[in-house]
Amino acid sequence: MSDVPGNLKYAKTHEWAQLEDDNIIRVGITDFAQEELGDLVYIELPELGRKVNAQEQCAVVESVKTASDLFSPVTGEVVAINDALVNEPEQVNDDAYGTWLFCIKADNLSELDALMNADAYQQLIEQ
Repeated sequence: MSDVPGNLKYAKTHEWAQLEDDNIIRVGITDFAQEELGDLVYIELPELGRKVNAQEQCAVVESVKTASDLFSPVTGEVVAINDALVNEPEQVNDDAYGTWLFCIKADNLSELDALMNADAYQQLIEQ
């Protein structure tokens, strides 16, 4: 059973989003997603400065089993990427909620309201 932290928001596509200061949204993938993918071997992160729309494909994670697109939970600009994951993608397997992939400066924080809370996400993954 995946642990689903209550302080995050969740997309149906298994990304988590955490609101930071200055409208910055920290983004990662859920524990459920990393379990389904298996051992990650490569992560393609978005370019710094890239403008993304909510639900736009912007990154890729590859495991020994498959590759999976990642989607931005909000519209905005990519302002940070976790460079350490280029050489150590397995950090996501070790701690999915403690390992962020990229940060977006959100244009509109109300887009977070369209994401699921922990209870709703838990229901989704139990189906």
